[in-house]
Amino acid sequence: MISVNDDQDLHFRKAEFDPENCPIDCSRPCEIVCPANAISLQEEALKELSQVAGVSGVLKGGVITERCYGCGRCSPVCPYDKINLVTYVRDAATTVKLIKRGDVDALEIHTNGRQTTYFQELWDKLGDSSKYLRLVAVSLPNIDRDLTVTTMKTMFAIMESQLHSLNLWQLDGRPMSGDIGRGATRETIAFAAQLALSNDRPPGFLQLAGGTNFHTVDGLKKERLFQSASTIKNSTIEELSSSSNALIGGIAYGGYARKIVGRVLSSMQTQNGDANIEDYPDYLLAALVEALTLVGTVKCYDPSLISSAKS
Repeated sequence: MISVNDDQDLHFRKAEFDPENCPIDCSRPCEIVCPANAISLQEEALKELSQVAGVSGVLKGGVITERCYGCGRCSPVCPYDKINLVTYVRDAATTVKLIKRGDVDALEIHTNGRQTTYFQELWDKLGDSSKYLRLVAVSLPNIDRDLTVTTMKTMFAIMESQLHSLNLWQLDGRPMSGDIGRGATRETIAFAAQLALSNDRPPGFLQLAGGTNFHTVDGLKKERLFQSASTIKNSTIEELSSSSNALIGGIAYGGYARKIVGRVLSSMQTQNGDANIEDYPDYLLAALVEALTLVGTVKCYDPSLISSAKS
């Protein structure tokens, strides 16, 4: 899957700053709050300057771009206001080339849901590349109950004539917050419950994102919004994608998944440096167990699989 955006979006930004502009005695709260360990600062001595200007050194390093996913938590905690959040829009022409070349067969479109004209422009630029896709997912935040459904219907109408695959609506309840704590999932579940009241939703599977964590499945079950294994087994794809009785068919774990798997990666790197997890089977198995524990309830895996993997 490849992700694109039709306008400025939280998921398409990176933190940037010049560490040499940071005071050497800064407590570096940005390093502490970063959930992706994407900020690394090291002090470098400058003996020639210390004799002239009383400067003992400068900070080097900064943001590790490959790890930063744009959560933005570093910016407000910077005591010197040195961190910028830079947004970007992924090039549609490049995306079309990747799709037609067969590199990807699923597309995720992030939209703020307020400007469907931007969505229309992006979809038009994608052109006939949509016929090469097996899935088109649209990720949007909660605007309000009536407007959200209206926007979804408008976007589906835009896509419909060129939609040759399954489609999915990703409900981004509280973006990039699943790793914060249990309460982060409440807004996401409230978003799902809100849409459950609408009988006028456009076709498409529904998936939760933003604020999803280990407590999300239990919350959905309490609201009777979780799609069970028996529902899947006894229903057709068309019935599942438009069902109001089994509303949520999937959960996307972003920040929370990074957090739990990141613990394994951090442990591996402490022992072995900057290495590939594929080269260390024990750590790879530990990461898979963590992932299976998280998605097992969604995929309806037998709990004994997790126990046997741990042993």
